Amino acid sequence: MDPADALALLLSPQGRVDPYPTYEKLRAHGPVVQAGPVFYAVTGYAEVDEILRDPRFGVMDDDLRDQFLPGWRESPAVASISRSMLRTNPPDHSRMRRLAAGAFTPRRIAAMRDVVMAQADELIDAMLERGRDGEPVDFMADFAYPLPVGVICALLGVPAADRPLFRRWAADLTGVLEPEITPEELANADRGAAELRGYFTELVEARRRAPADDLTTALVQVHDSDGERLSGDELLSNLVILLVAGFETTTNLLGNGLVVLLGHPRAAAALRGHPEFAADYVDELLRYDSPVQLTSRMSTAPARYGGLELPAGSWLMLMLGAANRDPRRYPEPARFDPWRPQIHPLSFGAGPHYCLGAGLARLEAQVAFPLLLRRLPGMALAGEPERRVRLTLRGYATLPVTVGERTDRGTRAGAAPATP
Repeated sequence: MDPADALALLLSPQGRVDPYPTYEKLRAHGPVVQAGPVFYAVTGYAEVDEILRDPRFGVMDDDLRDQFLPGWRESPAVASISRSMLRTNPPDHSRMRRLAAGAFTPRRIAAMRDVVMAQADELIDAMLERGRDGEPVDFMADFAYPLPVGVICALLGVPAADRPLFRRWAADLTGVLEPEITPEELANADRGAAELRGYFTELVEARRRAPADDLTTALVQVHDSDGERLSGDELLSNLVILLVAGFETTTNLLGNGLVVLLGHPRAAAALRGHPEFAADYVDELLRYDSPVQLTSRMSTAPARYGGLELPAGSWLMLMLGAANRDPRRYPEPARFDPWRPQIHPLSFGAGPHYCLGAGLARLEAQVAFPLLLRRLPGMALAGEPERRVRLTLRGYATLPVTVGERTDRGTRAGAAPATP
């Protein structure tokens, strides 16, 4: 299969649901393959890692958007993504990122462990109550979504009562991150973006009237004191992205990871008994089935990668999920092995755009998986999970499980089970 045909397969519904076989068809042509006049697909770990750090490559700027996406300014979804730190280059990217980075320092994240633990315990209690008669519960709706959305909403100062609103809005908006999008999907994305921007417009005004100890207040005060540091459009766009990115990736990590653990009972049992290994398990889960499968970069100067000369103006699809399974970096890459040495997945990217919330996502997963395995030792799949037909953000739409017998609350990661 030539690279162009492999890419067409990858973008089909079949390829989006299970991209890994298609990655190998692309990899057979080399770590970097040309699939069009200035279009390249990158599957090699070393190549993806280096390109993400190479200052000759950046995200699409306004001039290129005008060329490839005429009318993008009229799309609330595309405009919101484009005005955020996610899709801007230095110096604008660096300026916006610094303003939000204080909420995601290692010390602040570590201090949130008890909050994450308490929220996870409460969600497991609710799952046990709903599934007490053996009825299936949807892990995505009952745990994988509410845990990270609760954490990021607490950081942003979003009231708890409003949290159920965001799942559909975010799901619609993130359609614009896919390599291809239909007019109907774009219309849905625009509606989601408009709802989110409307919500944050009201929250910004509320924080102006009554400041609070949260990230929204901090960003509002930066904008109000100096619009050159953060414009009004950038304020709203970054609040939208911080919310959506703050839970979407973690939700997918929790869902993908649970399916892997339930399919590897010996590994799950080891983590249940040794929660101190959670960090290695989470890194291997990120590598094995990445919640973010790809990103893209444009070159601003000629470069050479994978034996190919890449002219200035080249567009590169960087396949993070394929890079994480590069056999040159990870022997037997299709095998789940949390004991691998030197697991450094590219799931959160690398370089200037390395995910700001990566540490928080890791913390949530490191707390959640041992706790779920300890408190729900009989948990099992209750039917076939439904994958979202997405490539960039890989996850489940529904994940039905039975929770098994009730266990005492408070069987926390790192603590012995309570005596009956």
